Amino acid sequence: SHSISSNIVLLTQAFRKKFVIPDFQSFTSHIDELYENAKNLSGGQVADYIPQLAKFSPDLWAVSLCTVDGQRHTVGDTKVPFCLQSCVKPLKYAVAVNDHGTQYVHSFIGKEPSGLRFNKLFLNEDDKPHNPMVNAGAIVCTSLLKVKEQHFFPLYIKAEDIVPKCVFSCTYCSCLISVFLQCFPEGTDMTSVLDLYFQLCSIEVTCESASVMAATLANGGICPITGERVLTPEAVRNTLSLMHSCGMYDFSGQFAFHVGLPAKSGVSGGILLVVPNVMGIVCWSPPLDKLGNSVRGIQFCLDLVELFNFHNYDNLRHFAKKHDPRREGGDQRVKSVINLLFAAYTGDVSALRRFALSSMDMEQRDYDSRTALHVAAAEGHIEVVRFLLEACKVNPSPRDRWGKTPMDEAMLFGHHDVVTILQQYQENYSLPAAPDGQERTEKSLDSLL
Repeated sequence: SHSISSNIVLLTQAFRKKFVIPDFQSFTSHIDELYENAKNLSGGQVADYIPQLAKFSPDLWAVSLCTVDGQRHTVGDTKVPFCLQSCVKPLKYAVAVNDHGTQYVHSFIGKEPSGLRFNKLFLNEDDKPHNPMVNAGAIVCTSLLKVKEQHFFPLYIKAEDIVPKCVFSCTYCSCLISVFLQCFPEGTDMTSVLDLYFQLCSIEVTCESASVMAATLANGGICPITGERVLTPEAVRNTLSLMHSCGMYDFSGQFAFHVGLPAKSGVSGGILLVVPNVMGIVCWSPPLDKLGNSVRGIQFCLDLVELFNFHNYDNLRHFAKKHDPRREGGDQRVKSVINLLFAAYTGDVSALRRFALSSMDMEQRDYDSRTALHVAAAEGHIEVVRFLLEACKVNPSPRDRWGKTPMDEAMLFGHHDVVTILQQYQENYSLPAAPDGQERTEKSLDSLL
């Protein structure tokens, strides 16, 4: 009983289907299909310049997701640990902004895409690294972390999760120090900063644990599993903005165009994808394309927004051939029926025309099986009755739960003009045939205008 009482909100949401993805089973079946589609890809090369990465099989492929409600789904090799590598960069930046605020952090780091390879050692015209998603910016960002507080996603980052540090040449480090020393806060110990930088890149996660990190970003900084606030809304907003513009190496612009979601990739084959206010998704497959992104991961992301209206600029009301898993079927139907019947009750033909043009079912019924035509006939709204019959071609004689038709209602309340028009349409009415293409649709729309 204690476990029930402590999770009563979650359980209530489940029973009422109030989750952000109401039909989670149907949604995850689509995710599994997208996973299988991408699994068939065979291109790309596993990164071999870091020994810890070269050992991975190119056949490994995993997808995990966690919604802002804490619903989770995994498919594939989701329990195999891998290094975060560059996927840690947005998390570091978020913690830095969380600790210091936007203004302080960006006094050391820019906000613009660089147009250069992620490992190029260049500064912008203000002598700052271009953004926190390139190596130079991520190293400066590391120097801003309050390491002693250790609040950096403490549930998932443990001492034993840190793999042996990647070996970088002394020349690289010397170059960094000489070029970038001016970019750091005063008194920065470069050796300890670089040491921490390499350790953070080498943190091990699984797809499952990383998806909770992504979901925390999707949930405005609140961990959907614990309910604990990990990051400020400001830190999350900034992080998602930079992931959107700079998160996918030299593919960032194309990814923003085609996928339209904040994401960050790493050379270990991971992609951290955020659907704001909905879920976090992590894809992992070691083979990389020429730009350093997971071949299967990119394909999965492209297929995801092809199937669902998750792209940042998909219109949530008017979209063709895309699913919206956020839509609550029951709630939407109830609202739709209420709006339709109320417009019929008040005689609001313009509202009814709007509903018809947006493809609403004009024959839908309430809990008593009454239609808009029943209501309009009972109220004597002849213009509404005419619109429903002439423009919408509704059935003129549907029966409610008591067996009453709209004509029965009109006769009961003495609306003889309504009775006359209903009689005319009843005599000539025949059930509509199935639509036969676009021409019929266009004619139907023309009659509404």
